[in-house]
Amino acid sequence: MNVSEASKKTGVSTDTIRYYEKDGLIPLIDRNESGNREIDEKIIRRITFAKQMRAAGMSIKALKQYINLVDDSEDNTVSQKQLLHEQVEAMEERRDDIQFAINHLNYKLEHYDDHMRATEAELHELERK
Repeated sequence: MNVSEASKKTGVSTDTIRYYEKDGLIPLIDRNESGNREIDEKIIRRITFAKQMRAAGMSIKALKQYINLVDDSEDNTVSQKQLLHEQVEAMEERRDDIQFAINHLNYKLEHYDDHMRATEAELHELERK
């Protein structure tokens, strides 16, 4: 399939696919006799993986580091697992921060009338002075 079809299939823009290839996040894509990229399922899986990791907050630098470990001919299982573990920890921290903010907003919504009444009473009191 060509880049446009791969873009539709993965939900990743054609520019991003080209960037991923240029930056080494996906393997170099074979080209047909006309010079157009011919993307196979292996590349689609790599594009999808990169998209998922980026959506989860993994930096380009960390993603490239992980992919280089995967593509290396040596067994880098320990390094790969360590990098993934670090990413999970970072994502869990972001999740916890987001959950704290959600909980705080829900608290404010649940007590909105109470807070508003108190605020309005304070304003009226200030106006009387």
